[in-house]
Amino acid sequence: MIKREIYMKRIRPFIGTDLIKVMTGIRRCGKSVMLELIKQELIESGTDPAQFISINFEDMNYAHLQTAKALHKEITKKASDINGKVYLFFDEIQEVKDWEKCINSFRVSLDCDIYITGSNAKLLSGELATYLGGRYVEFVIYPFSFAEFIELYKTVAPDESIQKCFQKYLLVGGMPYLANIRYADEPSKQYLHDLFSSVQLKDILKRNKIRDVDLLERIIAYVMANVGNTFSAASLARFLKSEQRTVAPETLLNYIKYCCNAYLFYQVKREDLQGKQILASNEKYYIADHGIREAVFGGNMKQINLTLENIVYLELLRRGHEVTVGRIGDKEIDFVCHKRDEKLYVQVTYLLASDETIQREFGVYDNIRDNFPKYVVSLDEFDMSRNGIKHRNIRDFLLAEEWN
Repeated sequence: MIKREIYMKRIRPFIGTDLIKVMTGIRRCGKSVMLELIKQELIESGTDPAQFISINFEDMNYAHLQTAKALHKEITKKASDINGKVYLFFDEIQEVKDWEKCINSFRVSLDCDIYITGSNAKLLSGELATYLGGRYVEFVIYPFSFAEFIELYKTVAPDESIQKCFQKYLLVGGMPYLANIRYADEPSKQYLHDLFSSVQLKDILKRNKIRDVDLLERIIAYVMANVGNTFSAASLARFLKSEQRTVAPETLLNYIKYCCNAYLFYQVKREDLQGKQILASNEKYYIADHGIREAVFGGNMKQINLTLENIVYLELLRRGHEVTVGRIGDKEIDFVCHKRDEKLYVQVTYLLASDETIQREFGVYDNIRDNFPKYVVSLDEFDMSRNGIKHRNIRDFLLAEEWN
């Protein structure tokens, strides 16, 4: 089990407090492992495992507990046999009807410490926010970073160079389970394909009661093909019209939103850096794991520019940045990153192979007059930094402890 310290560092201060710890993220990205890591820490600090109550609601053995009432009754009964604080671990809590009422009740009536996971971004919206307003902390868990991937991949291929590890990462992505099948090509592809199907079926189709499966599949295929490209609902509607499907832009936006709620895609808004405002149209989308894209759609190497962008974007999120696409005049900066009062600009490209490319990638910063760090990241091995703009090899950038 990888320690996943990047998340543990954030969760640790809240262990033992009465705030509900909520971990969200795409199905199979390692949320259950986070629960195990928390248990491990508790045991190391002297907590008796007999104080733990753990339920994974995807396990059919707990199907009878999928209503708030049944779950409340069961936990109250079990908790009465435990001496001292009770530690509750609930995996995939969204399977329980009205779970928020039940969780809030435990918080009020038991001496307990609660940890829950879920695969839907709407877990913490609407009604839940009303029940638990200000009484929870959320941690979004992502698939493995390149650093985490290397740690596990080296157990399978200990002699591989960092370059070779990165080539593998470009194709298979960061889903934790792949280590169990030793990153073998065909099994990895099949696993990622099946994972994608289960996200599509359980977290998108069923949850949102979508009847038009064909339309959803076409939309997902379009967004996957256009990862990292700006597009609008209108351009997607035109594309579908060319395929003899007439669909209202609002419907398309709803379907994409359902995919984002299931953490399959992430939407990145565009920001006008001169007017300091968020632009209303033409967002970009990135996929939660580029390995899924390769398994389902292919083309990660053919469109390596976009794959590298996707990898960098997820790394920025992992490290707690809020990210927008920056526009300044007629130029676009791939990522403008905000974290508290700090700012960071990142431009991603495959190779700085010509003077024209160098001018384009470094030139986007010409009109930005602030002193925040500005990066151009590519697969080049030589440092081409200039005019205060830092150039980094993408592997070094991803593995750096911090960027400054």
